[in-house]
Amino acid sequence: MIRICKILLLALMAGGASAQMNAIEFEEYDLDNGLHVILHQDNSTPIVMVSVMYHVGSKNENPDKTGFAHFFEHLLFEGSENIGRGEYSDYVEKAGGTLNANTSNDRTYYFEILPSNQLELGLWLESERMLHAKVDNKGIETQREVVKEERRLRVDNQPYGTILQETMVRAFRQHPYQWPVIGSMEHLDAAVESDYVNFYKTFYVPENAVVSVAGDINKEQAKILIDKYFSSIPRGTTPIYRPTIVEPPLGGEIRDTIYDNIQLPAVVMAYRMPAQGTEDFYALSMLSQLLSQGQSSRLYKAMVDEQRKALFVGNFPLPLEDPGITIAFGIANMGIDVKGLEDGISMEMEKTKTELMSDEEFQKLRNQIENNFVSRNSRVAGIAESLANYHMYFGDANLINTELDRYLAVTKEDIMRVANKYFSVDNRVVLHYLPKPAQP
Repeated sequence: MIRICKILLLALMAGGASAQMNAIEFEEYDLDNGLHVILHQDNSTPIVMVSVMYHVGSKNENPDKTGFAHFFEHLLFEGSENIGRGEYSDYVEKAGGTLNANTSNDRTYYFEILPSNQLELGLWLESERMLHAKVDNKGIETQREVVKEERRLRVDNQPYGTILQETMVRAFRQHPYQWPVIGSMEHLDAAVESDYVNFYKTFYVPENAVVSVAGDINKEQAKILIDKYFSSIPRGTTPIYRPTIVEPPLGGEIRDTIYDNIQLPAVVMAYRMPAQGTEDFYALSMLSQLLSQGQSSRLYKAMVDEQRKALFVGNFPLPLEDPGITIAFGIANMGIDVKGLEDGISMEMEKTKTELMSDEEFQKLRNQIENNFVSRNSRVAGIAESLANYHMYFGDANLINTELDRYLAVTKEDIMRVANKYFSVDNRVVLHYLPKPAQP
């Protein structure tokens, strides 16, 4: 039975999108303690996604105590008053499910994908995480080492692994987006148990969370279980910190050279962009897709296929709650000077300012956007996360059904307009990544 459930889980997570997206029905409500609940019933597959999203990310941290949000993503798998250390995974895996968590600049997200007859298990596990988590020195010391190893593997010893960190610290001088989500190991080492306890009591409270459940459920039964496990959790007593810092304009191009353990040079060009959900954000997202989605994209065709200046090239907008950045990144081909690669990428980006795309190219772009949107919301895992995101960031979970219209309202002229507005030399950070042996 467990094997069958796991096969179903894998099929669900890997399943493709349907040709068109039907309206996604859901129900949402608040418990008296402020916890927001969203339920989506889909009885087509015996799978349920149980998730909790907390409105806390690296931007909510004290500048002298960075890395706490990401650290708690690890720490809160340590156990609780009623769950032994390391037993979170055991409970889920023995039930035939999977679990994970992730942290961003803006939020922290925990989830379990389970056979639908294990809904109560998932809700119990998440209620324990919210109310009874073990935040003590033993778990803190254990997870400090885990996070340090993660940083070594993903950042310090990963080729080009510091790109986001080095870019953000130059693109932001005042806003907390300037420090990496993984934070400072020195800050985590210097913190004491009371610092961690205070962070938990401040942010892991019901009024700062969204419970999103999607899949093979009976909504009325699910409500009874949610009330059973979450309604008695008290509200927090500490004000929740939300940064109100407005980052001033960059005020001119910032250039730097980074020497890394790499073999091939790379170039990074990061441009400031508005927050997700704004009109210009949608146009810039489509512009990014035009430049770099797939081998038929403009940057790939020009830099990889035609000019052979790059092994890899792309453009990636970061969807952040506050104004963020979009990053163009390329790895130079053998024998190609990094300045030559930068000039080639810049030339393609300049074309978007002066040349209106054809109707055929624009329709292809719209088709890609629609396919991506439908694909993301074609599985219960994607639906649960999207519903939580839309409520948390915009107070409107129904954007899962209407946000695509915002993309499709973008015109060719809008895309040219934002290219001119944001792809400005005065609005960018340029980094040249060079192999360490080249350092003088």
